[in-house]
Amino acid sequence: MTNEPSFSIYFEDQHGFLDTASIGLLPKTAANSLHEAVDHWACGTARWFDDWLGLTDSARDLFAKMVHADAHLVATGPSTSVMVALIADALPPGSRVLTPAIEFTSNLFPYLVQAERGIEVISVDENQLIEAIDSSISLVAVSAVQSANGHVTDLDAIKARASVTGTMIAVDATQAAGWLPLDMNGLDAIVCSGYKWLLSPRGTAYLALSERLSAMIRPLYANWYGGEVIADSFYGAPLRLSTSNRRLDPSPAWLSWVGAAQSLKLLDQIGIEAIYRHDVALATHFLTLIDQPVPSRPSAIVSLELSKPIDPTALPFVVSVRGGRLRVSFHLYNTMDDVELAAKELKEIILPPN
Repeated sequence: MTNEPSFSIYFEDQHGFLDTASIGLLPKTAANSLHEAVDHWACGTARWFDDWLGLTDSARDLFAKMVHADAHLVATGPSTSVMVALIADALPPGSRVLTPAIEFTSNLFPYLVQAERGIEVISVDENQLIEAIDSSISLVAVSAVQSANGHVTDLDAIKARASVTGTMIAVDATQAAGWLPLDMNGLDAIVCSGYKWLLSPRGTAYLALSERLSAMIRPLYANWYGGEVIADSFYGAPLRLSTSNRRLDPSPAWLSWVGAAQSLKLLDQIGIEAIYRHDVALATHFLTLIDQPVPSRPSAIVSLELSKPIDPTALPFVVSVRGGRLRVSFHLYNTMDDVELAAKELKEIILPPN
């Protein structure tokens, strides 16, 4: 299953890249589209309005399909923090936001800077998050998969609790979308940067919203691209924004979306369920080979405590260090050969489980 030919035909041969949690590898289809776009740009034959502009909507539609959201309610932008800022600005003064203590700052700082409006951020241990949700909490801001340790959040349990307390839920899916099946149902926001597991250029991000949270959000970045009819929105009043959540979009970085549209098309063709099985099978086998326990909610990201400091750049494969721990991540271009190489190199320097 983990060596299906359908995976390999999309990528150049590579060995030992185990760091998708930092940046995903660009598929050949996306790379070719970008090369073609740059060539047309350099030669003066590019038609940005006709050839590039609509690709943002193509990627938007594919992301909406991936997370089972209404494309009409999906906004796009350049980064997670830019998208989260829209949510933070929409919260009424005095709102209380609950986050895990290790939450990635792009899903945290936009709320913290709202302190002058009386927005209070409460951070708790990730294992205490669900029990901390009560009717005083306006919004839970949590990652579907934690960047630091690969922990897969129990979103179903959060949904169940929040449905009783009336609390909104905003999920950062940057370390999840592209390998972990996600469902917008029961959530108020899914925000995601595309340059990791969505295999897209930096400068692409998505914000899928529920009807109730969408109605609260102001179009802070209102511009010509958010106009109801783009070609008629270049000059002059009155304000005439789209009825869809394109009204929330900053104007897109065209070439980033040239790549993103191709990458999301590829992921859609393969299917997230198939990618999930592939990625988790590799991570599970890796944990077994290095005598580490497999979590009850398996993750494509493995975080390891080492018995001694190491220089990750000296290893014969690409990994990263986060929070003082070695982080290894597996995606659809990885194989069992990658797993066995990493296990062989790392087994002797990994601390045994507590």
